[in-house]
Amino acid sequence: MKDSRALSVVTIGGKGSSLSSASVFAVANGLAQVRVDSSALDKLSQNKPSCSEKFQISFAKWLTREEVRAYLVVLLNKLLLSSTGIRPLIPNLISQALNSGVALDSEIPSFDAIDVCKEELVVLEKSSATLDGICAILDHQSLALSTVADAVAALSCEALRAKKTAFDLIDSGDGFTAKDEVGVASDMKVLHANSSFVDKVEVESVSEIPKVHGKFREIVRLVHGNTRVVLNSTVQVGEAGVGKAMATTVSPLALALWCLAESSWCRGKLNIDSITNDSVKTSLLEMFIDKCPTLESLKDNYRLVLDAIMGKEYVKLLHEVNALLVKVREVIAWEAMGAWISLERVDPSKKPETNEGNAYVEKKSEKKKKGLGKGTAVVMQLIKEQIQSNLGDVVDGQELTEKHAAEFCKLLDPKAPQFDSLLKKVKDIVESNESRRLPKLPKGTRDFANEQMVVREKAFSIIKSVFKRHGATALDTPVFELRETLMGKYGEDSKLIYDLADQGGELCSLRYDLTVPFARYMAMNGLSSFKRYQIDKVYRRDNPSKGRYREFYQCDFDIAGQYETMGPDFEVVRILTELLDELDVGDYEERKERYIGQSSEGMFISKRFQESVWIVKTQ
Repeated sequence: MKDSRALSVVTIGGKGSSLSSASVFAVANGLAQVRVDSSALDKLSQNKPSCSEKFQISFAKWLTREEVRAYLVVLLNKLLLSSTGIRPLIPNLISQALNSGVALDSEIPSFDAIDVCKEELVVLEKSSATLDGICAILDHQSLALSTVADAVAALSCEALRAKKTAFDLIDSGDGFTAKDEVGVASDMKVLHANSSFVDKVEVESVSEIPKVHGKFREIVRLVHGNTRVVLNSTVQVGEAGVGKAMATTVSPLALALWCLAESSWCRGKLNIDSITNDSVKTSLLEMFIDKCPTLESLKDNYRLVLDAIMGKEYVKLLHEVNALLVKVREVIAWEAMGAWISLERVDPSKKPETNEGNAYVEKKSEKKKKGLGKGTAVVMQLIKEQIQSNLGDVVDGQELTEKHAAEFCKLLDPKAPQFDSLLKKVKDIVESNESRRLPKLPKGTRDFANEQMVVREKAFSIIKSVFKRHGATALDTPVFELRETLMGKYGEDSKLIYDLADQGGELCSLRYDLTVPFARYMAMNGLSSFKRYQIDKVYRRDNPSKGRYREFYQCDFDIAGQYETMGPDFEVVRILTELLDELDVGDYEERKERYIGQSSEGMFISKRFQESVWIVKTQ
């Protein structure tokens, strides 16, 4: 099918503009032309350096046309970013070469040796444009592949009637959740919403989807962040370690691609095995074994990646990862084809019958759609329209089956015109989903269900009874205080105080602890002595991590006033020992430690459970 998309234009060198991976990919594959911003050329035309060197722009013979053109796009941008000492000649030569070779069947651009100045030679010789260009291709394709691979995996879940328990993941909000795993699981639930097919059979290659696809998504995001930086950075003279840094970024992507392909390949074969028509199953399985990249061939590709790393051939490394990505995409296309045929129950060796006027066929098709999830039903219909509209005049038989396979590969190729509609449709389904709009916890907070609340209420009851036994009374203070009351009381930790928006003519903040509100209460009521306890929530604007939350309980017992020296200290220690005994926490030991910066001594009791340390400061 001829690409009907009009060529877009990518402007390079404009003020405040930046080069994106999508732009590099478009130009590299003849989907866009380049235009050098006139202001950038005007700036370059002011340079009149003397030229005493000869240089010829050349490339390794094993680079693909796409990779060469990507290199030229990035090199053009690097020249314009450097500007000082750069003449318009070389940028014009590169842009002309790119625009004259837009056609996909055009040859790789070639350049004659030209006179260059010192500044131009630095950019031409020292830039990492080849690495950055291929990395941009990888970035763009892997971002697209991540989305499409999830949609195809969702179709496989339907075809295999797989259990969806692996997708029951939630973000705990404590900073220790694999967010990309949760994101993939959430997308799967969206695509499967209202499906009557899934949740019947345990399938390992389906259960591993959140981890495998989640890790791939995580690494793709890291590659994307790195690519955005390197595409728009200037050439630094004497900069070392560029190749190693790029290898460190891209090599995990190769491993993630291999894992993604292995998982997809297994589901693809299972999809074919699930086809109920034996003749269709047999012929498709033979073609799958013959045409689909094997796991062994994928291993060979991955070995080439490792060889390039060990040989410090960093451009070769990116080239091999790019080749691996193309094969992985082909594997996913076969997975999609197997799932689609299994769900549609069609014979790929026969032309589809039209449903117009056939009430029985239309009713059967509608019933089948109702069994699918909301998202997967839309994806299935889109695939059906795209594939069947491109079969052309191919007659029934093996040739038609091969045409189906070719169309599936084309459907998942970012260069193909129909790919954009598929990608947009999947993103629309996921981003406008109902499932993800379910309430979720903010980071650093937790829900406590009935079982946990029973334990908590019993513990609080014991603690309060001990406090009351020692003559303490309860005190409850507001969850927020005037900001001026809290500020300046916690040193550097004051930055962790949650400030509230001004809605009542006062600047307020959530309480950071229970001590300052207690002191405010004492001062406000003119009290000189008070023995009180308070068990309440406090708030910290902190980065959640293991054992650190943004909302949590504090348990305070304070003795304020004039007492015999060390009297309150001993009472506090006694209260703690009684608490620990009645809570039955097990063995514990008493220790005494002097606080730095204080003249008085403090006591704390440490359980032998490492995660819990009880500290009691002298008042």
